[in-house]
Amino acid sequence: MASNQFLTLNSGHKMPIIGLGTWQASDEEVEAAIDVALEAGYRHIDTAPIYRNEKAIGRVLKRWLDAGKVKREELFIVTKLPPTANRASDVAATIKKSLADLQLDYVDIYLIHTPISVLTNEDGSIKLDADGIMEPDLTSDITTTWTEMEKLVASGQAKSIGVSNFDQEQLERVLKIAKIRPATNQFEHHVYLQQRDLVDFCKAQGIVVTAYSPLGSKGIAKYNAVVGLVRDLPDLMDIPDVKQIAAAHGKTPAQVLLRWIIDRDIVVIPKSTNPERLKQNLDVFDFKLTAEESAKLSTLDQNFRVCDFSLLRGCERHPEFRFKNQYTK
Repeated sequence: MASNQFLTLNSGHKMPIIGLGTWQASDEEVEAAIDVALEAGYRHIDTAPIYRNEKAIGRVLKRWLDAGKVKREELFIVTKLPPTANRASDVAATIKKSLADLQLDYVDIYLIHTPISVLTNEDGSIKLDADGIMEPDLTSDITTTWTEMEKLVASGQAKSIGVSNFDQEQLERVLKIAKIRPATNQFEHHVYLQQRDLVDFCKAQGIVVTAYSPLGSKGIAKYNAVVGLVRDLPDLMDIPDVKQIAAAHGKTPAQVLLRWIIDRDIVVIPKSTNPERLKQNLDVFDFKLTAEESAKLSTLDQNFRVCDFSLLRGCERHPEFRFKNQYTK
């Protein structure tokens, strides 16, 4: 069971090495997926306000907790401070709303979702300029926001705190002022985007890496299409070397991709709403990649970022934006 495989955070808390990602799922899909996932043995659930599914997840968690099917201390729930509220003054109110939506007294880890911030209208919607492009908030400061994040540990609203989508320089700035060090940095990591320098830096600093989109996130294509983005996205499960290794072990390509990451002591949060694939993504501990197979997968790096934030047109104008996409110069 995945719930018996953990990494220990610098806060002393244990984080299940496999979690369930929930981005790109409707309320109905995510409720069904959480039910199946909990039945299968998942205890680590990753969400965020911008996924718009905290309430749906909260309904499932409450049913399980009220029925005594799981204890709160057995769960590991992750949510995040969104880029629309990435200011020190927003931290307290934002986590309060997330806790209310999740119907929980605390989360196991609370992350700054991105180092970038965007302006909002009075109703909380993202502020757009005359061309329909998001307006960045240039007044936010990740260090002052981090100081407010630290207060959540003292208040008991978050057992641990961390960041997401931070590069080394941004992490170094936080570490210089931190009384509580980030427990994890969650960023895109898979065979085509290995980010070895950032992984090594995090490990050297005692910061656990959480890999989002460990299978490549093919589903992002439909969201790109909605806003008129055309990108040729790779199918990691169709890579010949991955398929060959999977066949040798009698496993799926997804299971091989996940095992390769886990073997590096990195947490993975694959997203699926398919009951069979949900179970398969947990079933990765009954085989081991050979040194040769692992080395072969390590040669696949193409520095290809699937989640390049093109969907958030305008965020590239923020000085903390460090990715490359079609809108960067």
